[in-house]
Amino acid sequence: MRPLRYSINVTLDGSCHHEVGLPPDEESMAFWTEEMGRVDALVLGRVTYRMMESAWRRPVTGTWPEWMARWEVPFAEAMDGATKHVVSSTLPEVDWNAELIDGDPGAAVRALKEQSGVGLWVGGVTLPRALADLGLIDEYVFVVQPVVAGRGPTLLDGLRDRLQLDLVDRREFRSGAVALTYRPATTS
Repeated sequence: MRPLRYSINVTLDGSCHHEVGLPPDEESMAFWTEEMGRVDALVLGRVTYRMMESAWRRPVTGTWPEWMARWEVPFAEAMDGATKHVVSSTLPEVDWNAELIDGDPGAAVRALKEQSGVGLWVGGVTLPRALADLGLIDEYVFVVQPVVAGRGPTLLDGLRDRLQLDLVDRREFRSGAVALTYRPATTS
């Protein structure tokens, strides 16, 4: 069974808005590239799919844009080449190595987890909360940014039940950010 991992940048006050944390640097991009190497498919909601596509889809020219630093290219290539499963009831179709999931996302993710493979990754805000409510997330990776945003959507806002998590890994970055990896607590 493939584990489902939820990874996201979050500020000290819990904001998950992608523009309020620290700008990516070489160290953080290397971390996110490593995270992509731990999975063989992505599960994305419509909003996250469109956001990632606009930033990380290889241009039709085949050449990455000039604004992209060389240390961003490995992440861009990992994201561009990844298999994607897109949960949406409003998109008529998807491409970019993607298949559309327009039915029950819980059932679809359970079926994906039952397939053989390395792992699945989910990103975004709304879809991960729904999957956490269903108990489908096996690992949480929060990259806590040393920023107080004061705005934006917050981490797992609206979660039905409290999640008790066990810390299984911690990694500090020169920027002051800290990657914290948790798994659902085991009851004894």
